[in-house]
Amino acid sequence: MARCFLVFCFCWLAAGALPSSGYAQAGASGPDYGRLLADPNFFPLGIWLQQPKRAEAYRELGINLYVGLWKGPTASQLAVLKRAAMPVVAEQNDVGLTDPNADVIIAWMHQDEPDNAQKRQDGLGYGPPVTPAEIVERYQAMRARDPSRPVLLGLGQGVAFDLWKGRGDRINHPEDYPQYIEGSDIVAFDIYPVTHPSPLVAGRLDYVAKGVARLKQWAGPGRRVWNTIGASRVANPDVMPSADQLRSQVWLSIIHGSRGIIYFVHQIKPTFIEAAIFDNADLSRAMTQINRRITALASVINGPETNDLAVNEPIAAMTRRDGCAIYLFTASTSARPTTADFKLAWPAPGGAVEVLGEDRSIPLENNRFSDRFDAYGVHLYKRSPTSGCP
Repeated sequence: MARCFLVFCFCWLAAGALPSSGYAQAGASGPDYGRLLADPNFFPLGIWLQQPKRAEAYRELGINLYVGLWKGPTASQLAVLKRAAMPVVAEQNDVGLTDPNADVIIAWMHQDEPDNAQKRQDGLGYGPPVTPAEIVERYQAMRARDPSRPVLLGLGQGVAFDLWKGRGDRINHPEDYPQYIEGSDIVAFDIYPVTHPSPLVAGRLDYVAKGVARLKQWAGPGRRVWNTIGASRVANPDVMPSADQLRSQVWLSIIHGSRGIIYFVHQIKPTFIEAAIFDNADLSRAMTQINRRITALASVINGPETNDLAVNEPIAAMTRRDGCAIYLFTASTSARPTTADFKLAWPAPGGAVEVLGEDRSIPLENNRFSDRFDAYGVHLYKRSPTSGCP
């Protein structure tokens, strides 16, 4: 995979795994970057490897984070992002450690996808992946230089797809991943099933869910998981994700444990376009709507998980409480339409559940309701008790 296929996650501070940052804070009129990751109202919605001059345009799409800076960070890049109040995740260098605007950096990052086969220095093809031991060594060096910021490790699609040939001589070795994760504070991966070249993966949006679930299990309770979502043709000139496919992947990722989303918007073929999202009105609109919904629900999503629901397969669900309200985040992991039967675990003899963003509600009968799901369909529900908390 190319360098631009990175994905990261870095809400480790929110989980209390690191102390509050000790680096310089922004001024009184600007964001407190050092504590941003610990803010329960902040759900990272990142954009991968874009020019800082586009920060305001991306903010209009609901983006609140830059991930990666081309050949940076440089002083000029940090100055532009600081003026735009856009935090960034960057590789560690002397500029990032010393520049007056370096407080805009909220996490460091490893090289992209070290688990994939690496280009040989002599230019003759590819050699093996970077070893997990080397990643751990690099991590320790970064933490020694700056223990105040977490370190992100972005892994490739082998997290979800064991037969990914891009791993070279480590193809079909998922046992490598728990070792890689030891070299990180936050861990993430990418896979782009809509545009994927393999018939084993193409169109299988459930690979996003599979990868997030595996990564969460490998990472354990001490790290947060993020996921990169493809929002472009990537390298497939014949296929473009639809608005519904974009929404499905984002919510499948969140429901399965991701606590940060990064969008990949580069078009590689038939011509390279760095910010292809702005050339697609439907995807731009969908991304904006998705991001606004997530931002509005950030404190709910970041809250403790509850066990308020039973539902049949292939529906995946995540439940949260906000005061007396119950939120049910649900998505199908199947390419076939299906009907889901929900049973609430708390007394709800009557009333209805609101279907967020769909201008409808569904009556409750004896704590139960049903709903129809399209292929990889998503429904977000809210139940507000008519009296008292359940």
